[in-house]
Amino acid sequence: MAGTLPDPKEYDHASGGWGSLKGISRIEHNSRAGPGALDTLREQNKPGGYMCSSCAWVKPPNPHPFEFCENGAKATLWDLTSNRCTPEFFVRHTVSNLREWDAHDLEMEGRLTHPMRYDAAQDRYVETTWDVAFAAIAAKLRAVDPKAVTFYTSGKAGLEASYLYALFARMYGHNNLPDSSNMCHETTSVGLKKVIGSPVGTCTLDDLDHCDAIFYLGQNPGTNSPRILHNLQKAAERGCRIVVFNPLREKGLMEFVNPQRPVQMTVGSATKLDHLYLQVRPGGDIAALLGVCKQVIARDDEAQAEGSARVLDPDFIDQHTDGFDAFIARVRNTGWDEIERNSCLTRTELEAAGDVYATSTRVIGIYGMGLTQHVHGSQSIGLLVNLLLLSGNIGRRGAGCSPIRGHSNVQGQRTVGITEKVELAPVEKYRELFDLETPREDGHTTVDFIGALLDGSNKGYIGLGGNLAMAVPDHDSVHPAWREMDFTVHIATKFNHTHCLPGKESWLLPCLVRAEEDMQESGSQQVSVEDSFSHVYGSIGRRQPASEHLRSETAIVCGLAKAALPSHPKWRWDEWEADYARIRDLIARTFPDEFHDMNERMNQPGGFYRGNPAHDRVWKTDSGKAEFTDPTALNACGIGDAPGRFHLVTLRSNDQFNTTIYGHSDRLRGIEGSRMIVLMRPEDMVAQGIEEGRQITLETDVDGRDGNVRRVGGLAVLPYDLPKGTLAGYFPELNPLVPLWYHDELSKTPASKGIPVRIRL
Repeated sequence: MAGTLPDPKEYDHASGGWGSLKGISRIEHNSRAGPGALDTLREQNKPGGYMCSSCAWVKPPNPHPFEFCENGAKATLWDLTSNRCTPEFFVRHTVSNLREWDAHDLEMEGRLTHPMRYDAAQDRYVETTWDVAFAAIAAKLRAVDPKAVTFYTSGKAGLEASYLYALFARMYGHNNLPDSSNMCHETTSVGLKKVIGSPVGTCTLDDLDHCDAIFYLGQNPGTNSPRILHNLQKAAERGCRIVVFNPLREKGLMEFVNPQRPVQMTVGSATKLDHLYLQVRPGGDIAALLGVCKQVIARDDEAQAEGSARVLDPDFIDQHTDGFDAFIARVRNTGWDEIERNSCLTRTELEAAGDVYATSTRVIGIYGMGLTQHVHGSQSIGLLVNLLLLSGNIGRRGAGCSPIRGHSNVQGQRTVGITEKVELAPVEKYRELFDLETPREDGHTTVDFIGALLDGSNKGYIGLGGNLAMAVPDHDSVHPAWREMDFTVHIATKFNHTHCLPGKESWLLPCLVRAEEDMQESGSQQVSVEDSFSHVYGSIGRRQPASEHLRSETAIVCGLAKAALPSHPKWRWDEWEADYARIRDLIARTFPDEFHDMNERMNQPGGFYRGNPAHDRVWKTDSGKAEFTDPTALNACGIGDAPGRFHLVTLRSNDQFNTTIYGHSDRLRGIEGSRMIVLMRPEDMVAQGIEEGRQITLETDVDGRDGNVRRVGGLAVLPYDLPKGTLAGYFPELNPLVPLWYHDELSKTPASKGIPVRIRL
């Protein structure tokens, strides 16, 4: 990978502040963003404006003067670059050559400008036309069994394109609709639904203004969702205690300087965020949360003995929960030595966290992929919910469970039909609205798709955005198989490494970014997105498109479907492409309880709330109540300790959004230069005889469960404050170390936050 040798230096500033503004300025300069980019930033995440294409954090009804964060600004500037990746670029470079390029360098070529077709004889992409591309792709689709084709979505496409994409897949004849949530947050969708009956978080923005404790697990807001730092700052300043569980000490969870407060930016001091910071080992959250519960129950026992107010909420537990007795027995029967060993935290630390919970009235649990991307990630979610249920902290103001989503519309895509599970698809509405009998078999998750790729049964792939080949596990096996597909189609804004793995036939279909004006027959179009709090917003782009040859994602889906499917009087692809309001009318008719009057409501300040039964203490579980769960393991990694074995956490850097690499700076961790690094506890470095800067190889250590050897070499070791036996390095560079079968038991989400590895010198 490109980049200089790493130059680790402790970052001695808070998150936010001047460092954030400098980071934005550097990307603005490097991306050569067009003249309208600053206008886009001014209206970003505001009513009547453009909704950020980065994370899925809330768009408030009363926005700040600048309602964007460092990461959101970088995403916008990156989208609006003036660099252009034209057909002439591909004349100069073969695909084999481009495969060796650094990910950052590929994206720096800029926006794709023309539809392109892969010419295997030349090993180059060559210019084509939209009509020719649609006809050729349609012919390939008609020539294969629909169930041998996968339609993937990256999480950025709006609700309109997503709804039609799911409809297209089912009209074509399959439910193979994996999306980026399969790779990141599917454990939430499965795990939360099992225990509270809702696949999404229960909180709204208002709850963050009324909680008096936040338990924050496995997520780094300084890099991945900086706008939440405003809310954490407000909470900390009014006395809310924030208890952090995370293997790395992240600046974004420790202190924050608000760039929108001039006094704090000049003469003021940083706001301290964390009340307790507990460096849990990878996968140790189950044990840690069980320890917290143990202390909460002990405090409740003391209260009962003294005749004082209970810590637990017995009325809530009796009326709203099931499984309480089994869980309490498990807590009482689990010793502190087991808890300490599996969490790498002390009893004293966990009792302190339990005391915070026990002395709080309203508690919110916030978490990210550090909690969920494990073999037993669903059980980790279950333990967090158990803790919240003990005192009725779900379904009332200032309390609840709040997962932080990544892609800007990944939750919304699931809401409107992007799912491989037949039971979650609006089958009856499809029949009513479109005379459509949908396929009855569940389709591919991302892991299932890769499995079908490896056994040769998946013949075709259409990707609505993303860089999936780099995001998946087991690169050494997957990448050669990817090129054996009969055809691959990529709807994309920029060229990336997945495009360097063309099938036997392949097309690049360039699309608009959300900030660009989308003109159709009826005029300028809006799209809509859903945030992590189940609110839906309209978004309109106003920037000049990067090329006159670009089409919107919605228009491309309509063009492909019209070319590939038979005509039907109710399948009105031309009308839907011409006016997206008609698509939103379909969404409202398909999901009337949640999306009624969608066209009228989506542009109101703060969007509209589509509702959540668990938020109202309606539990759509098998028992009709919220479920306490009894964990089967105290560590979520699935593969335990052994002499010489480490557990590796994969990370995003400060200059990164998922697989998009803006540069080689990880400012908040003090790392500049190469991404080919591994972070290691200094005491572990001494024990292993490894000096700073030494290059090592990591090898996956899975107890001989398969015959594959998985290695990544050329990794420079840097000292870092980590729990014993823990390593950390960057995603996606270390994805080759993740076995395809190493995933959450329920959701099949790859277990990328606790990979068992050995060091080879």
